[in-house]
Amino acid sequence: MPFLTEFPGNPSGSHRASQIAKNALEQAREDVAGVLSCDAREVIFTGGGSESDNLAIKGVAVAQRSANSHLDGIVTSGIEHKAVLAAAHRLAIYGFRVSETRATIDGVIDLDQLREQVDDRTAIVSVMTVNNETGVVQPIAEIAAIVRELAPNAALHTDAVQAPQWLDLEPVTNACDLVSLSGHKFGGPKGVGVLVKRRSVALAPLIEGGGHELGFRAGTQNVAGIVAFAAALTATHELRSIENERILALRDALAHGIVSQQSTTVDVNGDDSQRVAGVLHLAFRGIESETLLVALDALGVCAASGSACSSGAIDPSHVLLSMGMPRARALSSVRFSLGWATTEADIAAGILLINQVVAQLATKAA
Repeated sequence: MPFLTEFPGNPSGSHRASQIAKNALEQAREDVAGVLSCDAREVIFTGGGSESDNLAIKGVAVAQRSANSHLDGIVTSGIEHKAVLAAAHRLAIYGFRVSETRATIDGVIDLDQLREQVDDRTAIVSVMTVNNETGVVQPIAEIAAIVRELAPNAALHTDAVQAPQWLDLEPVTNACDLVSLSGHKFGGPKGVGVLVKRRSVALAPLIEGGGHELGFRAGTQNVAGIVAFAAALTATHELRSIENERILALRDALAHGIVSQQSTTVDVNGDDSQRVAGVLHLAFRGIESETLLVALDALGVCAASGSACSSGAIDPSHVLLSMGMPRARALSSVRFSLGWATTEADIAAGILLINQVVAQLATKAA
């Protein structure tokens, strides 16, 4: 709040008000670097996860091909957030080769296919840390080993937007060349993100101008948002183990409360042993997800089908289809998300209302 009210200075200025803002900005950069175990000069503040993904993929691809015209390959997975997929396919228009690695029905990318797709002409590989729909954690260390062996010229990027509240990101940051984060996923404000870029990685900026953010993202920084981002990330990191245990118990209670009542008509999507604590992804046989979501929303239960950016679409989730899931099951799948604000009372009420709506819709379908 102080940087929305008392200290609104532009951090690029030279007077005292600007220096207060500048000091807060750089302290936030240091705090983020401390949590992620990287150099503060490797932290670039952006407008969110989508911008960070675009900057990583487009920026590295352009820089790589500018230095070596043979580096024209982009490899990603079919279960990525659309910010990654859209950025990659935009580059295909300009002559880059784009490959998408499929996932297994458990929600983990197919490492054998990844090995076939990367080569010495690959410029960048992008695979997310935690899937935003199924909550399944991807094997980043194994992916990094494959990339280093078979695509030695490639930079490795991960969209880790869904990870900070569930995982210690130090191993991820150490394994990858670029890491994307977004503040609103862990209690920070919307519209603020980070791209961690190792200093050895060449990157062409998307937004050019006054040389802000180490020359990689021009524009006056959102100091209040950045300070809040760093505060939320620090709190998330400090409370992660406690919150993970609490939220996992709530998620398991939610799953048991639904599955035990709907055992013949509901399936759990994603490998339970590799899923983060805050996601429960269910397929309700014979019930379209959009119909279920509308009915739940009317009762105050907020859920989603696909990513939040795609909610309301009638098409099945591209993530579930890339996992090889039948179209009918994908169209009947719903994601329930839990977080630091979720309480036992929420879960108890949710179980009651979800079972009530599912029973009503199942009766109508019959």
